[in-house]
Amino acid sequence: MHLSRRHLLRAGSASALGALTLPLLPTGPAYAADEYDTLRLRYRDSITGTGFNPAVEPYASRLTAIGEVANERRAEMTPGGAALWPDLPLDVSSSVTNSYSRLRGMALAWAQPGTGLTADATLLSQVITGLDHLHTKIFKPSTSWFGNWWDWNIGTPQTLLDIMALVYDHLTATQVANWLAAVDTFTPSVSPLLNGGASTGANRSDVCIVVVRRGILGKNAAKIIAGRDGLSPIFTYVRTGDGYYDDGSFIQHGVVPYQGTYGAVLLSGLASLFGLLAGSTWAVSDPNRQITFDAMTRSWAPFVYNGLVMDCVSGRGVSRGLSLQDTLGIQGDDHVRGHGIVASFVRMADAASPAEAALWRGMVKGWIQREYWGNLADDQTLSVPTLAACLPIRDSASVTAVAEPVNHRLLAAQDQAVHRRAGWAASIAMCSKRTTYYETGNGEHLKGWHTNNGMLSYWGSTWGNGQYSDAFWPTVDPYRLPGTTVSKKALADGAGGAWGAPDPGTSWVGGATDGTFAALGQDTRGLESTLQAKKSWFCLDDGIVCLGAGISSTDGVAVETIVDNRNLGGGTGNQPLYINGATQLATLGSATFTGVTWAHNAFAGIVFPGGATVKALRESRSGSWSQINTGGTAEVLTRKYLTLYVDHGVNPTAGSYSYHLLPGADTATTAARAASPTVTVLANTANAQAISDTATGVTAANFFAAGTAGPITVSAPCSVLLRESGGQLKVTVADPTRNATTITVAIARSGFGTASGDGRITVTGLNPITLVVEVGGALGGSRTITLGTGSTVTGGQHVTLSPTADAHTRDGSYATTNYNGATLEVKNDGVGYARKAFLKFDLTSLTAAPKRAVLWVSGNTADSVGTHTSISAYAVSADSWTESGITWNTAPALGAQLSTAPLCQVADWIPLDVTPFVQAEYAGDKTATIGLWQAAVGRATVLNSRSNATRPAFLQVVTG
Repeated sequence: MHLSRRHLLRAGSASALGALTLPLLPTGPAYAADEYDTLRLRYRDSITGTGFNPAVEPYASRLTAIGEVANERRAEMTPGGAALWPDLPLDVSSSVTNSYSRLRGMALAWAQPGTGLTADATLLSQVITGLDHLHTKIFKPSTSWFGNWWDWNIGTPQTLLDIMALVYDHLTATQVANWLAAVDTFTPSVSPLLNGGASTGANRSDVCIVVVRRGILGKNAAKIIAGRDGLSPIFTYVRTGDGYYDDGSFIQHGVVPYQGTYGAVLLSGLASLFGLLAGSTWAVSDPNRQITFDAMTRSWAPFVYNGLVMDCVSGRGVSRGLSLQDTLGIQGDDHVRGHGIVASFVRMADAASPAEAALWRGMVKGWIQREYWGNLADDQTLSVPTLAACLPIRDSASVTAVAEPVNHRLLAAQDQAVHRRAGWAASIAMCSKRTTYYETGNGEHLKGWHTNNGMLSYWGSTWGNGQYSDAFWPTVDPYRLPGTTVSKKALADGAGGAWGAPDPGTSWVGGATDGTFAALGQDTRGLESTLQAKKSWFCLDDGIVCLGAGISSTDGVAVETIVDNRNLGGGTGNQPLYINGATQLATLGSATFTGVTWAHNAFAGIVFPGGATVKALRESRSGSWSQINTGGTAEVLTRKYLTLYVDHGVNPTAGSYSYHLLPGADTATTAARAASPTVTVLANTANAQAISDTATGVTAANFFAAGTAGPITVSAPCSVLLRESGGQLKVTVADPTRNATTITVAIARSGFGTASGDGRITVTGLNPITLVVEVGGALGGSRTITLGTGSTVTGGQHVTLSPTADAHTRDGSYATTNYNGATLEVKNDGVGYARKAFLKFDLTSLTAAPKRAVLWVSGNTADSVGTHTSISAYAVSADSWTESGITWNTAPALGAQLSTAPLCQVADWIPLDVTPFVQAEYAGDKTATIGLWQAAVGRATVLNSRSNATRPAFLQVVTG
């Protein structure tokens, strides 16, 4: 069986935290007991599991299967030949990993109780013989790595160390030393990776696991410390590239949302190491590990629904269904991937605070109890330790199941959102110049072209949980993914390039959310196509309103918007379709319906405001996993599908659509909603899309250009969400483009004299309500203010002031040099490398005292040794310096630190709140000098000065 990421996750999730016990096995050479041995035994027990009865189900059958496979493997072994198994030639890197994987299975059958081979001396001898053979032939210090770096750097070392932990007491000191020397050759340190690439995310945790476990088996404290401390770079927030984002996003491979696969491996690895080292001299004690604990509910939980993990965060993993090399013939799917994440929640709970642990265990119990498709207890891919960790929580009377939340989560940094309501959940997968259309690579996900370009997936609490599990990906029409607007232009397998290479190049992707409702939008471009469209999704209580406008293409083929496309399974596929209340298209075929006001497809109701022409297709589709993944099986699978779509015709110039998706609604509810709609479409153009909903008091708008829609007028592209209820008006604003510093929003409402909420929104007018919203540097995040509660607010004036002078200085041999060009540089570093910047502002033009002042500078890091840092604004009391005369030696001293903001290598606006200082200077000499510096040693930062033609620095002041 090929030890893919999926199978590695299964192996990794075998880790069980805490002291475990096993039936006594025959022992070999004696070793002195010490802390290393304690950790080694804990490591061994994490592989074998404990606390379960091997004679009862589901354990008994799993253990029997382990023994049966081990018997097959040892019968096929050829230790006298060139390869240990004839079908795994050792000149292929994956065959090296797979050979060790087979030995691991044999060692597990020897070590675990109830396999029929427990403590079998012949089997143990065969395992050790196999290890000697592989070391002699291939995995040794004198070998130069080839093929896939991952096999040498991670896959083989991890698997070898597992086997060594299982049979350690029966190894000679020479064998231990030789095999660990091989591990040291290919994984000498945490970073860089063997191929010279950066060690980040799941790859970094994987390498840390290797180094720590090697240190335990070799009784090497330095290795354990190196592996443990190597985790620390993971415990940070990033603003671009791989890693955790403050909004819960998780990116791997630079541009791919990956909580479901790479993120799952990361989570499993961290849980494993936290537990393995807990209570020891080398416990993971970095205080920033709390970022990982926070990510449990911020990054992973949003995408887990009743035991499955949503496919939108599994990348090319969705194509890993039935593998040619998986002798068990078990399909990988969203439930199987979800189970690994659920298990990691269990193990991470053992290392968390009591409150966090109680919450996570309650979530796990709820997920397992509610999962009716592919239930965790029935998952044949799960290891015995995983089952032994999860099932007691399911059955524990002391653990209270946590219900699925009712909320909205927009993870703007990864261009995805999850909307949850009682009884259903939906995900919307988008892409931009920051994220990819899809990822292909290693022959996987060959037809995933449109998966991140507006796909809307949904599941019910009691229906549809197998929708994307039941051979969906090999049989669905890849040009008709639900929610997408697609040109039917034929695309080649892997079109656009591998490893996330293709992206639409657009920036208006994201939206605004108050945590309950949302306005989402996407400036859409077709992959290798001329298709353009503006798309919006307004997420409400009963469903999602979907709007599209400005749909155009010159591809010479039809363009379609897929309203819904449901997998009806492998049976008769006769679930009814209702159009305006009448049963239609009961058998396979297609039809066009005009004047459609509502439809129902057994999974959802769909309302078409004002009526629409809709096409329907009921078809039987066949495909194989090998067609979307070269490592998949060629068995032809067949499923029925029911598709509803809007045909925009060939080469449309201004196509549009409008529909309200009601997941789980019955026909009566759908008909009633069509007859008495609560939603009004206020705008649906290429410039603005907006709706209002009387049922929730929500008015929401996406502005692709400055303008007006309904009661809302904005000064720049943005997303706005209003919610009126109980005499209050909640306003949420975001800038998906990430281009603006501030956006002025005017709302045709009045009568509010108080407000509370985000201090980065300032009220400048009361009739109409006028707000200045600071959105720069937010990475598309939302700002929210609630009018009608809180403190008294008054109107004011919004003013921008350019610096009257700015320059930077440098120390050391440059201490007498003046720098006053188009850029400002900042860096806290050693002598000769330190730089400070200064900006001066004349406040005399202000007509009233400032109530808000923010310094806006645009810039990025430019440092060879790092990509992320922060800069701080400092008060400067002396104003006599001149732009052409200031040097390091003559610069005024920095005073109090005023505020700090993060930045990275991608240029962005950086907001620095300097309000108290500017207020004081206005009351004084009306000249304000602000210094820029780094409180701690940081990275070189380049900022645009006042003379820069692009995004020059300025001071935003709101008076009143």
